Amino acid sequence: MPGQSSTVRIAMAQMLVVCGEREANLERAAGMIERAAAQQARVVVLPECLDLGWTWPGARTDAQPIPGPASDRLAAAARHASIYVVAGLAERAGERIYNAAVLISPAGEILLRHRKINELDIARDLYSTGESLAVAATGLGVVGIAICADNFPESLCFGDALGRMGARLLLSPCAWAVDADHDNTAEPYGELWLGVYRTLTRAHPMTVVGVSNVGWLTGGPWKGRKCIGCSIAMGPGGELLAMGPYGEDGEALIMVYYDGAL
Repeated sequence: MPGQSSTVRIAMAQMLVVCGEREANLERAAGMIERAAAQQARVVVLPECLDLGWTWPGARTDAQPIPGPASDRLAAAARHASIYVVAGLAERAGERIYNAAVLISPAGEILLRHRKINELDIARDLYSTGESLAVAATGLGVVGIAICADNFPESLCFGDALGRMGARLLLSPCAWAVDADHDNTAEPYGELWLGVYRTLTRAHPMTVVGVSNVGWLTGGPWKGRKCIGCSIAMGPGGELLAMGPYGEDGEALIMVYYDGAL
């Protein structure tokens, strides 16, 4: 019944992304989708630019349209597993490349596409700037997508707008990178995201889930840095629900619970 409160299991797929290795990355993503469904998740959130890797220079030639072969591969996996999927992809649109993400239904339909707005300055020569925000009404409730730095402190207006548009789940594919010699014991990663997610979840009855990949950046402006997971889920009122393991080898599938209206 509409409005009925129910608990939904969300899978945070903190997967390895190898820059430029699209087929291997999509195969790994499909495996994460299958595993999430086997663990009774209703939705699985995958990282930013999972097909080619964030700021991979080869996206200029290798990015594909949405819909296109990469999104079709994820849609087929979603349909086979009967699960919602949120995933980041490099998108070609004519002469432009976007850092994009899609929400795919359990029937394999693209319900929502978001193009990242607050791309870092170092990536603006590769990715064009997104120009819109939207939400989708789903069996999970109303869902919005924001990609990584779209949720930076200076761009919280985007998450706030999605909350005011009714989003109760804000799902965020990410690529959280640090210097190769970063010492997580001396400087624990994640305070920035904990702060901004707390702000959003206190302003709106919203659950925010940010999922980063793991692995090395082997090309582009941050070549030599490592993506280290630490994926975060935060519930309404700033309640920390889960945080993924840290490290370039910290691949994991983390389950969290969301109380939503179905």
